[in-house]
Amino acid sequence: MIAPGVLRASLLLVGAIAASASARLPVSAAAVVKAYPHDPDAFTEGLLFREGKLFESTGLEGRSDIREVRLVDGKVLRRVAIPSTLFGEGIVDAGGEIVSVTWRTGKGFRWSIATFKRTGAFTYAGEGWGMTRLGREIVLSDGTPTLRFLDPVTFRERRRLTVTAEGKPLRNLNELEYVRGEILANIWQTDVIARISPATGQVIGWIDVSGLPRPPAGPNIDAVPNGIAWDAKGSRLFVTGKNWDKLYEVRLEPQAAN
Repeated sequence: MIAPGVLRASLLLVGAIAASASARLPVSAAAVVKAYPHDPDAFTEGLLFREGKLFESTGLEGRSDIREVRLVDGKVLRRVAIPSTLFGEGIVDAGGEIVSVTWRTGKGFRWSIATFKRTGAFTYAGEGWGMTRLGREIVLSDGTPTLRFLDPVTFRERRRLTVTAEGKPLRNLNELEYVRGEILANIWQTDVIARISPATGQVIGWIDVSGLPRPPAGPNIDAVPNGIAWDAKGSRLFVTGKNWDKLYEVRLEPQAAN
């Protein structure tokens, strides 16, 4: 459940993003290329497409797991549970392993992609939200405007980058994906994805996903867009949301300025 104050802050953030987008930054709409089935019980926290395979991490205490999913029909081929006391968050691939983080405990894990067996554990400071990989660094978000760049072996922090939109820090950075020289970030509790320059931290554009079909509005206010995956070989971009029944391949269509 989200506290009223947090929800009000989220709505203010949506308004600020909309104003910023309409003012100067380019906006692209996510248009559906193809829709695939997606587990509506999956509280999606991370999405990853590598070597023709789709991986997903889910959250909530007692329900968090990492899974390999068959894209065409959404069938879960393999899964491994994250310890039941932990709230699973984002994932990234590194050296034949999947690396996962958790929300507020500072605990992370390594899993063999080949066997899905746990191969190691580590700790880190602060919260864990989303992750992606940029060259030989892992990029971690924690809900603040700060992206942390970590060593993929030791998980020690190497540097930080503050994300700004129109000169103002941008909070609620969630799931991440590195796509063609940009870091894409879901902005929690909004219908937009920020396109971030990894060199400067500046938002260079927005992706509007509000036009994507989604489950009917109901009591689950947490069923928000979350999950970005990039098929580098096929040049395909996938997005989904928490408890959505579809995963979408999308193309980006520029929106006309207002």
